[in-house]
Amino acid sequence: MSGHSKWATIKHKKGAADKARGKLFAKLARQIEVAAKSGGDVDTNPSLRAAVQKAKAGRMTNDAIDRAIKRGTGDSDGGTYESIMYEGYAPGGVALMIDVLTDNRNRTGSEIRNVFSKLGGSLAEPGAVSWQFERRGVILTGEGVDEDEIMMTALEAGADDVIAEAGAFRVMTEPSVVYDVKATLDGAGIEVISADSPMVSDNLVPVTELSEAKSVLRVLEALEDNDDVQDVFANFDISDDLMDSATS
Repeated sequence: MSGHSKWATIKHKKGAADKARGKLFAKLARQIEVAAKSGGDVDTNPSLRAAVQKAKAGRMTNDAIDRAIKRGTGDSDGGTYESIMYEGYAPGGVALMIDVLTDNRNRTGSEIRNVFSKLGGSLAEPGAVSWQFERRGVILTGEGVDEDEIMMTALEAGADDVIAEAGAFRVMTEPSVVYDVKATLDGAGIEVISADSPMVSDNLVPVTELSEAKSVLRVLEALEDNDDVQDVFANFDISDDLMDSATS
């Protein structure tokens, strides 16, 4: 399983804690606020529409979404954020894309470098890693879903592919329709664990040792714990059993 898909599932399971959910909502609000600077109407602002759909998929309340939109459009006090995509390597040569929204580039860059300095890996020059990734819509289902049903439902809704993985399914779409496909699956009663439009890579780096898996995940956790980091995408290839051992 690709690094981001498996890691997204693990994060979902961990995300039941109030602290984790609060941090997620803060990051979703910042994404909405930045997108709303180009206009507060979801019908005419595709970036805002995608951010709002992502927030709703994460169970953010309508009131919180509306407040974030108002901050972005200037109807309420808000910060000025810059979007940056850092590139780097975790231990073992695992490639990372680090999606950031920050109001202080120097502070955030220093904090990210500090993570690598303490936990291993390194920052890379722009373009050194990004060529390995492309943005895709990814929907992960729960287990026990009927294969024929999800194949028919997802493909008719506009999905590109449906892949069986460890008793569940990974539905691949264009980024622009991922939440529309999710809504169709929800309407059909198919359990959706997560839906997002991450950066994914076909150039996967195998991780086979427990110590190395733990080292990679420590870097991911530390980066994602930074309030300015919106998401971290990785190209590791790790078995379910090893991932379970590394996160237990």
